[in-house]
Amino acid sequence: MSGPSLKQLHAHHAIHEGGRAGAVQKIEYLKEVSKTGDLEKINQSVEDLIYYWENRILTHADSEEEENGFYQEVLQQKPELKEEVIALTRDHDILRIIIKKIKDKMKEEGFSDDIIFHFESLIIVNEIHSRDEEKLLLQDD
Repeated sequence: MSGPSLKQLHAHHAIHEGGRAGAVQKIEYLKEVSKTGDLEKINQSVEDLIYYWENRILTHADSEEEENGFYQEVLQQKPELKEEVIALTRDHDILRIIIKKIKDKMKEEGFSDDIIFHFESLIIVNEIHSRDEEKLLLQDD
């Protein structure tokens, strides 16, 4: 069963905005560190961002998708939203795919500006997802 903050628009929106703000701040830091060329700091910043996405953003996504989570509760009340929930779950999958791609690129090629591009793409996908989720699943509450 999902917690009450996932079911309330203002609280759920605050979770989304807090996650986004933290990610944006960390990306800006990575951009600054990348200008210095200090590979140790760059790699640490990338690791920090990956950790943040996995443990803040994707943990939130996992809680929405779990067996008795928010999405299942929504579907019990509004089964007509099945296609929307499938699309929102796919958004989460896209975030996971991009994170995996970042990890693979770091392991195989090391840091490049392409890593920053991928982190920025996470922000865009997550912003679209968050607004859709709030509009489709929480607007009436």
